[in-house]
Amino acid sequence: MANVVSEGAADGGRRTPHAEVVLKTLTADPDSPERLRHVLELALVFAGASFAAVYATGEGGDPLCLVESVGLPRRLYGLRDSYPRAGRSPVAEALRAGRPVWLGPDELADCPESRRAGPREFFLAALPVRGDGGGACLLAVSEEQAGFEPDERACLELIADAVSHPALAQPAEGVELPSGAFSLSMDSGRVEVGEEVLELFGFGAEDAEEFDGKVETLLRLTVPEDLPSLMSVVEADHMSIGDRELEFRVLQPSGPPKWLRLRGRLVPGGEGRPVRLVGTVSDASKLRSDVTDVARVQRLAAALAIAGTVRDVGQAVVSALRGPLRADRIALAELENDRLVVTVLDPPEQEAWPDLWRREWRSEWPDAPVRTMPTLAAALREGRAQIWPAGTVLEPALADVGPGGLAVLPLPAVGRMAGACLIGWDAPHDFGPDERALLTASAGLAGQALMRAHAFDAEHELVGMLQRQLLPRRLPELPGAVAVTRYLPSTAGLELGGDWYDVIPLPDNHVALVIGDVQGHSAGAATLMGQMRTALRAYAVEGHPPDVVVSRANRLLADLETDLFATCAYVDVDLEEGSAWCVRAGHLPPVLRHPDGATEIAEAEGGPPLGVLTQADFPMSPLRLQPGTVLALTTDGLVESVEADIDEGMERLAGDLAACDTADLGLVADALLGNARRSDDVALLLVRYDGMASRPQRESWTVWRVPQAVGHTRRFTRRTLRAWGVPDDALDTVLLVVSELVTNALVHTDGRVRLDLTRVNHLLRVAVADSSPRTPVKPTSISWEATGGRGILLVEAMSAAWGAVPVSGGKQVWSEIALTG
Repeated sequence: MANVVSEGAADGGRRTPHAEVVLKTLTADPDSPERLRHVLELALVFAGASFAAVYATGEGGDPLCLVESVGLPRRLYGLRDSYPRAGRSPVAEALRAGRPVWLGPDELADCPESRRAGPREFFLAALPVRGDGGGACLLAVSEEQAGFEPDERACLELIADAVSHPALAQPAEGVELPSGAFSLSMDSGRVEVGEEVLELFGFGAEDAEEFDGKVETLLRLTVPEDLPSLMSVVEADHMSIGDRELEFRVLQPSGPPKWLRLRGRLVPGGEGRPVRLVGTVSDASKLRSDVTDVARVQRLAAALAIAGTVRDVGQAVVSALRGPLRADRIALAELENDRLVVTVLDPPEQEAWPDLWRREWRSEWPDAPVRTMPTLAAALREGRAQIWPAGTVLEPALADVGPGGLAVLPLPAVGRMAGACLIGWDAPHDFGPDERALLTASAGLAGQALMRAHAFDAEHELVGMLQRQLLPRRLPELPGAVAVTRYLPSTAGLELGGDWYDVIPLPDNHVALVIGDVQGHSAGAATLMGQMRTALRAYAVEGHPPDVVVSRANRLLADLETDLFATCAYVDVDLEEGSAWCVRAGHLPPVLRHPDGATEIAEAEGGPPLGVLTQADFPMSPLRLQPGTVLALTTDGLVESVEADIDEGMERLAGDLAACDTADLGLVADALLGNARRSDDVALLLVRYDGMASRPQRESWTVWRVPQAVGHTRRFTRRTLRAWGVPDDALDTVLLVVSELVTNALVHTDGRVRLDLTRVNHLLRVAVADSSPRTPVKPTSISWEATGGRGILLVEAMSAAWGAVPVSGGKQVWSEIALTG
């Protein structure tokens, strides 16, 4: 394939003949499980596509569901998992017309069912697949400036003619299938199977007519220890769209079990129709030997390779050993200093264990420490498996674990003992040489896996602590609003993600609401999340407008030269006016719940994710908040799942929010998270705008650089304070502070100077902004001969509090003065 790629890329004018040759090679093996993917990859090679996919109809002809895709992630182009066949999507239009549909950026912008994601300009092609009854469509995307050239279009038509796959023609129940194929309805467990499949399961010609169509009938014929892995494939809750392949064994009337290979694909059904698993079953016995202990060890090694936690390791050991050894109980424990700490007990019920164990039932091994059990201590010291047959005299803590025989497996790892595994039988058990070899090999694998799991747990705890430190510990109290946040880590894995939230108080009763998501799940994602949260907070506090804050964070992330990108939604709310500006960087829009209970998904124009383009526009969209309005910001982990795309998830979130009583935002947040899929991290930020009980009085004055500038400013201040009814005994204090701050700004800075006066009840705030970033420094000592430096000391003496904050292009020096009366 590498030679084909380079040749096709180098000679664009001869792409069609090359594509024909390769397609003939790929279609020579119609049963290849990778055939469809390889055919689609030709669209990337010979047609210049950046993404290619096949959509096919489900049972009943609707909807059109994604079967296979290659290339860049489909979300970059706003493509969905499924489309209604009666809709106006390009794939539906191509199937109805029976001819290819070629769309450019302008046509896509007018297509109601073609969502756009970010600033990408692309061309889209949809071609009906021939020979499948009109139920499938090839879709391709190109980011080339000219779109699909004539030669590339010819290649796509060849590829569409070559596309075929079992999932493209899933039959309805009762329709005869190909000999080696099956179709399983996931809700009812009814399965349609071909004659060859029934024969592989041991059904003769007469028995096949009596097959009841229940998947349980076939599952009962499998080897019991293979049943859990087979069930993990045929249970829809654990699967997503994509290929599945599994080898398992079925029992035979005589002789050893037979190895079979299942290849399948989960295809979602339409409304009112079930999800179906379709695929093939073939004979794999030629590639597999008889059931041996070597196979069991290999299976245990595979299970331990994906075991993430210490408990996962224990469960894998139990699954691999208890059934084949026909053991009555297995206990696995870690060795911590001189004590064994129980990790897994199987069976878990207390009644299955000796009386001594029930009396001492706790996390530590009964009669700990280890030195109190000489037999166990000797086995750990020697570091090899020890087996005691029935009737052996052992200490009470061990004797009743296996009265018919006891095996102790020390679990070695990197020069030390990681723990021990006890396997007990009630009836007398004969230990053969194969079993002894199996126990020894399993012990070594389990010991190494325990050490890896400990390292993984330590890394998980470190990353979790890091993320907890990077997220806000508490939310600020907001004037006229209430904010509540929630964060849930993913349950699909143990790595931490990059979801974050923030609530940033700003001057003049503004607040910035931020929610974001860094790509990936790792310590790097959590670290980058902390960097982005800090950057956005710093830019916001400097006084920049929302679009500038997001734009600067975007440039910062691009300059970090990381492989990760981030999405973000930033909302600046004016708590006095009840207005807001929203900026989206590849993130979900806010959801608003109005006081009357109606909800809407805000129509906020979006920009690209942060870190994708150095120079990008992030437009601001206005929002209007009436008292009682709830604003919800979330990450995609709450609204996106395998069963539903983001649009459906957002509609569901809006519906759930409408049904909630918003009097207690904490209960609302818990209700919204109650049905979260948790396949990804979830961050949720809710803010209820109640309106401010008393609005501040504000006035501003631009100080011109003229000889009487300070005098003009004092007269403006005096008129304003008298209009506000400020007592005369407070006027002199305020005028002195204004004079000192304005004089310092005029003397020590250049450019514009502005005075802001704000009164809230009995507190007056005087703020002078200038274009210099340098903060005034309070002198430590002043001699009698000094002619300056006393201004800041006077301001400090007259103020209840004072300070300086950076603002866009300079700083603001402020003073708060308590008013009497």
